[in-house]
Amino acid sequence: MNKKDFNDNNFITVGILASISASLCCITPIVGVLGGISGVASTFSWLEPYRPYLISLTTLLFGFAWYRKLISLNRKVIACKCETDNTKTPSFLQSKTFLGIVTLLTGMLLAFPYYSNIFFRISKKDTIIVERENNALVKIEIKGMTCVGCEEAVNKAISSLSGVLDVESNHKTGFAKIKYDKSEVDPNDFKNVIENNIGYKISNIIKGE
Repeated sequence: MNKKDFNDNNFITVGILASISASLCCITPIVGVLGGISGVASTFSWLEPYRPYLISLTTLLFGFAWYRKLISLNRKVIACKCETDNTKTPSFLQSKTFLGIVTLLTGMLLAFPYYSNIFFRISKKDTIIVERENNALVKIEIKGMTCVGCEEAVNKAISSLSGVLDVESNHKTGFAKIKYDKSEVDPNDFKNVIENNIGYKISNIIKGE
């Protein structure tokens, strides 16, 4: 492997690491909830503010890698007119096919927050008849949600509790709205399941919202 190929692989490696870092804040909640690993969802939430920069870095590195690859291929085509059949065939790791596969996988990593909800299937509960006096609504503020995957993790955790009628969380506002039967479940139960099972922190509980 010559120096040029080594540099190209460096660009690709750094690009892959940057894309993984940009996606960790969204991948971890899913891994934590689906894998039953308590408290890991917010482990990489600190990366969220850097996500735009990591995406830009990944795009720049892969763009430059493709530029070098296409320029290299163009030069080889010209050189082939003067060379014999003894031209050395590049390895798979140096090929355009490999770069294309890695680019596709990296793009899927970067786009993960937009399709992460497919990993969550919250089963519909049977219709529950609740006495009017037991109907309650609460709004909780959650620190740590950064994407749609985080919302789904919160929704799944809360929906697993008996007495929850409906839950809707929003990572942009940082709040989750929960309708529940207060004779079966309490807002403190929501706090416990989110903080202990997912790892996010509840900073405020507003009843009757």
